[in-house]
Amino acid sequence: MVRQILVGDVPIGGGAPVSIQSMLNTKTTDVEGSLAQLRALKTAGCQIARLAVPDARAAEGFREIAQASPLPLVADIHFDYKLAIAAALGGAAKIRINPGNIGGTDRVRAVVEVCREKKIPIRIGVNGGSLDKRLLEKYGHPTAEALVESAFSHLELLEKEGFYDACVSMKSSTVPTMVKAAQLFRQQCDYPLHIGVTETGPVRMGLIKSAMGIGALLLSGIGDTLRVSLTADPVEEVYAAKEILKAAGLRRDGVNIISCPTCGRTKIDLISLVNRVDEALKDCRKPITVAVMGCVVNGPGEAREADIGVAGGDDCGLIFLKGEPKEKVAYDEILPRLLRYIAQM
Repeated sequence: MVRQILVGDVPIGGGAPVSIQSMLNTKTTDVEGSLAQLRALKTAGCQIARLAVPDARAAEGFREIAQASPLPLVADIHFDYKLAIAAALGGAAKIRINPGNIGGTDRVRAVVEVCREKKIPIRIGVNGGSLDKRLLEKYGHPTAEALVESAFSHLELLEKEGFYDACVSMKSSTVPTMVKAAQLFRQQCDYPLHIGVTETGPVRMGLIKSAMGIGALLLSGIGDTLRVSLTADPVEEVYAAKEILKAAGLRRDGVNIISCPTCGRTKIDLISLVNRVDEALKDCRKPITVAVMGCVVNGPGEAREADIGVAGGDDCGLIFLKGEPKEKVAYDEILPRLLRYIAQM
């Protein structure tokens, strides 16, 4: 069994559901802007949010944000151990550090002492783009083995201080490397794992890489919390994470939309309709399956199997509810009728 940590009131590991994280792209000195983004992330379904704390002014902003944040906050720290201490004292629910770049043992010990006193877990964040020179010389490039060795060396620094309230991430922009690193780590260690593919590129490419990497691990039972990293609004990361978890069969909250790819038999503008249904239901938390199908070949069957569905006809649609046909409506009325039925479910 994977050991468990608590980030605020969110359990990670120990059999808890896989939690969703994201990272703000606002300046941490922008308190109101950051709080607005945190509220949007919470509405989308985010459970833990991370903020960069690059300097003393950001540490002050972090303290103000933490006082009003609707989500547990992770302080993202590099290089300066004093910033980690300031964030821990300022309300952080978790500290993300790379012990290898904040100085010697005394500085790691100082961070650990504050985190122990405040009961704040530490995330060891290993990234393929920032491995130390020794490992790059040993392995030649950021291999999965190099990521794992880095993680264990950093954990050893914490364990020497008697600190075990930690989780680990080993991220790479190369999907097979990230997957292999997590697999190797899990074979040897029971610390909770934060999984994700980093620096994934544009949204379309990022979604594919993230679904492949995160999905592969989740389907093999690896991963306790995750972030989908996208060059986009962080809210989109949360929506993507929810869909990956649903596709992996690990969540039922929220709408699962089934729709066909369209073909020459389609007699309605299905692509437009599906996009509008998706947008209208993106914040719906009801655990339902909605089928939006284009023709009579698979449409009625899929619609019957869904909680609610529509099978397209000649500029119209037949709505099914719990497998039973309810009514035939004109194309322009399909979306409002679907939403009306869903509101009553």
